[in-house]
Amino acid sequence: MTPTATYRLQLRSDFPFSAAEEAVPYLAALGVSHLHLSPVLEAVPGSEHGYDVVDHARVRAELGGEEGLRALSRTARAHGLGLILDIVPNHMAVPAPESLNRPLWEVLREGPGSPYARWFDIDWEAAGGKILLPVLAHRIGDELEGLTVDGETLRYYDHVFPLREGTARLPLAELLDAQWYRLTWWRLARTELNYRRFFTISELIGVRVEDPEVFAASHAKILQLMEDGVVEGLRIDHPDGLADPEAYLRRLGAAAGGRWTVVEKILTGGERLPAEWPVAGTTGYDALYRIDGLFTDPDGVGELTAHYRDFAGPSGDRGGYWEATVRRSAYKVLTHELAAETRYLVRTAERICAADPASRDFAPWALRTAVRELLVRVPVYRPYVTAGGPCPESAEAAVPVEAVRQVKAAFAVPEEAAVVDLVRDLALGRLGGGPDRAAFCARFAQTASALRAKSVEDTAFYRYTPLISANEVGGDPGAPTSAPADFHAFCARLARDWPATGTVLSTHDTKRSADVRARIAVLSECPQRWARLLAGLASVPAPDAHLAWTAWQTALGFGEPDGERLTAALLKSVREAGLHTSWTEQDAVYEQAVADFVAAGPAGPPFETVAKFARDLDPYVRANVLGAALLHLTMPGVPDLYQGTEREFRALVDPDNRRPVDFTPPAAGDEGLSAEKYAVTVAALGLRRERPDVFDESGTYTPLTVLGPAADHCVAFCRSGEAVTAVTRLSLRLAEAGGWRDTELVLPEGVWGDVPASGRAFSGSVRVAELFATRPVSLLARERA
Repeated sequence: MTPTATYRLQLRSDFPFSAAEEAVPYLAALGVSHLHLSPVLEAVPGSEHGYDVVDHARVRAELGGEEGLRALSRTARAHGLGLILDIVPNHMAVPAPESLNRPLWEVLREGPGSPYARWFDIDWEAAGGKILLPVLAHRIGDELEGLTVDGETLRYYDHVFPLREGTARLPLAELLDAQWYRLTWWRLARTELNYRRFFTISELIGVRVEDPEVFAASHAKILQLMEDGVVEGLRIDHPDGLADPEAYLRRLGAAAGGRWTVVEKILTGGERLPAEWPVAGTTGYDALYRIDGLFTDPDGVGELTAHYRDFAGPSGDRGGYWEATVRRSAYKVLTHELAAETRYLVRTAERICAADPASRDFAPWALRTAVRELLVRVPVYRPYVTAGGPCPESAEAAVPVEAVRQVKAAFAVPEEAAVVDLVRDLALGRLGGGPDRAAFCARFAQTASALRAKSVEDTAFYRYTPLISANEVGGDPGAPTSAPADFHAFCARLARDWPATGTVLSTHDTKRSADVRARIAVLSECPQRWARLLAGLASVPAPDAHLAWTAWQTALGFGEPDGERLTAALLKSVREAGLHTSWTEQDAVYEQAVADFVAAGPAGPPFETVAKFARDLDPYVRANVLGAALLHLTMPGVPDLYQGTEREFRALVDPDNRRPVDFTPPAAGDEGLSAEKYAVTVAALGLRRERPDVFDESGTYTPLTVLGPAADHCVAFCRSGEAVTAVTRLSLRLAEAGGWRDTELVLPEGVWGDVPASGRAFSGSVRVAELFATRPVSLLARERA
C-alpha cells in the first residue's frame, strides 16, 4: 500500500513504542496514513537515534521490544494507520562492550576463519592479518596499565574483547600479539584502519550485505515483521554505502513483496535516480532543495554573497567561493579523515597492476595521485557500476572525462599520465571482473560517497555561509534558487516518473528545520538591511568575522536567545568547518571564545536588536513557512512530516532536532503562525485522505497560469483537475514592488471552494489579492455536484 502521507517519529528510551501509541489518536486526526519510525532493531544502549545496530534479530528492548512494536502496530491499525520502518543495511556498531555485537565478537575471537568473517568489509591482508581497533586513548605503550585480563576476555575500560583459546595466561605483550585484532591509538584510524566504516565513524563497521547469507541473516526480522503485517513499507538508510545498491534493492524488493520503499539518496545538480532501481523514489531531499529555492531571491543572494565576502573576509578557496571551497574541503577530508580508504584503493590498484604486464610499471605515487585527484572531482555521490558490468552514461558522468584531462595535466610525463585512464577504467568497472577489480570498483564508489558527504555536507557547508538556509542536505549553496518554471518542471517529472516518491522539508539529518530556514531565506530579499544590522552589532566582539556572520544568521532563524542550544549548534559548526578547531583537535581557547561570544551577543542583550529586526520580517516569514508547507503537502509524491513540524518548529542541527515534541492539537482560538500552519496541514492532509486518487500514482500535475505585474510571485498548480494549490513567494520583494495589484490566477473550469476556510468559492480568473486576502497561501478543491 502506498502511503498518502507519513509522519516521522524519533524513537528513544524516553520515547518508546508505548509513547508512540499514546500519540496515535492525535496523528490519525492530523490526517497521515502511516507512522514512519526511526530504526527499531537492537542498538547500542542509550542510543538516541538507533542507527548503531548491534543485533538484526531483535527489536530494541529499550523501546519495548518486539511486543511493544506489535502493540504499536495494532493500535495504529485500529486508527487506520500503518507503519514504515527505517532500516540500516550498510553498517553495524562497534560497541563497548564489543560483545553486544555478536557477529563482530566472533570475528574478533576466531579471525578470518569465523563464519561471521564474511559479514564485514575487512582487509585482512593489511595490518598483518589483524583487525585494527582504534579504541585506545593514547599509544599502546602508554595504555598497558588500563589493559586487564578477566577470564577469557581482555578489558580496556568500557571495552571488552575476546581472547583466542589458550592465550589468557600469556604475558600481556605476547597475549596482545596473539589475537586476531590489534588495539591501536584512535588517531591511527585515519591512516591505518582496515575495515570499511560509515563515512569516517570508526564505531560503525561496514556490512557486506551483498552476500546472500549476510542479507538473509540481517533482514530476517524485518521481513518477518512485514510478512506478519506489522510493517507496510521501508526507508533504506544510505544505500550509497553498499557495494551494489541496485542488486541489494532487487533482492530486498523480491523478499519484501514489492512493498513501498524509498531510499535515502541525495541527488546532485541534474543527477537522476537510476530508473532501474525497484523503489518508489527517494526520501525527498531533491524536493526540499526545489521548495527552498522558490523562496530564495536570486538577485539578493548575489548581493548577500558580496556583503559576506566584505564582512567575513574569506578569500579564494577558504570560504569565499563555493566550488573552490568544496574542492579544498574534499582534499582535506581525503588526506586526513579518509586517508585509510585512499590507502586501501591504492593497495588494491597496486595488486591489479602487478598482475598486468601493461600496467606494472606504474609507481605507487602515480596511482595514489590518480586515485586522489579523480575522487575529489567526482561531482555526484558515486557512480553506479559493477566490475565487468554495463557502464551507463550516468556512471561515465560521475567520473567525467574533463576530470581525467585536468588530472593528466598534473603529470610531467605522458607515459605516467596514462595511469589516470587506468584508474578511471577501474572505477567504472571497464576492465572486467576478478576479486581485486571488483573490490576497487565497489570501494571507489563507496569512498566517493563518503567523501562527498563529509566534504560537502559536513565541511564546506560550514565554511561557505553567505545564506545558511541554502546549506542543507541535498542543497547547492552555489545555485540555491529555483524559478517557478524549474519547480513546475521538477514536479511534472515526479508525477510522470516517480509519483510515489518521498518528499520532505525537515528530517533528523537536516542542519536546520524548515521553519528556521524559512526565516533566514528572507535575508535574500533584504541583503542591505542585513548588512546594516550586522554593522550595528559589530560592538559585540567575536572570535572571527566568519563566526559572527554565521552566528547572527543562526540567531535570526532560531528566534530565541537560548544560549545552550545556540552554543551547541555553533560549536558543531566550527568543529565541522575545521578552520580553527575540530572534533579531533579541539582548540579549547577558541571554543571558549565562541561560547563567550554567544553569551554576550546572540544569547545576550544584543539579541533584542535581532528580535526587532525579525519582527519587521514576520509577515514575509509567514508567507515562506506556510508556502513551503502547502507545496510540500500537495506536490507529487508522498509527504513525510517530521515530528512536530505540523506547527511552527524551530530546531537546529542534531541532536537539537531530535528533542521531544508535544502531541496535542492547538487549543480552540489559538492564533499565530503555529496555529495557522497546523490548520493548513490538517486541511491539506484531510484533502489527500478524502480524495486519494487526486494525489496518488495516477494523479496529474498541471502548472496554472498567473497573469499580471506580480505573476512571478505566485506559484500555482492543479492536481488531477480536482485540487489547486497557490502560494506566495518572495513576499518582501512583492511588497516593495507595490503588491499584487491586478495580478490574476486563471483557474481550471469549475467552481473551486477554499478548503481551510469554508464559504469562499472562486471560478474563472481570480484576483490574487482576493485569493490571498486572509492567508498568503490557498488550497482549493473542485466543488462536486
